[in-house]
Amino acid sequence: MGRTDFARHRCPVARSMAVLGERWAILVLREAFYGTTRFDDFQRHLGIAPNILSARLRSLVAHGLLERGEGPRAEYRLTEKGRDFFPAYLALKRWADRWMAPPEGPVVVLRERVTGEEVTAPPPLGRDGRPLGPEDVRALPGPGASPALRARLGGADA
Repeated sequence: MGRTDFARHRCPVARSMAVLGERWAILVLREAFYGTTRFDDFQRHLGIAPNILSARLRSLVAHGLLERGEGPRAEYRLTEKGRDFFPAYLALKRWADRWMAPPEGPVVVLRERVTGEEVTAPPPLGRDGRPLGPEDVRALPGPGASPALRARLGGADA
């Protein structure tokens, strides 16, 4: 049985996994969020083989998360689409710092340049300010839902 091609799925989350689900993709974006722009620096910070890094950078450029400048030592810069992933990265980092960090604590702490205050992803909150868990959220079919998804989720369009 072959691998599922998530790029062909109707679900945007599945399609995003076709881009971000490869194990190096989010780590390359992490480095871009931390200010890395040059191939050699990505390679040094990640400890990644050059052929793998080239493929990941090409993919992230092709999918519009990074853009590559001109010339042999071109810089890679986050696009609007890439920058828009930053809150999702912060949420993943918050989870990882809680459940996967070494006993001493987080490996990296992000601080706002101007104030020096720690930057974290807040948990999802309800209108009244209380934290929301999965049991507090109802999934409804959106405007792009297939008939099968509408039947599965029921209810009015979101």
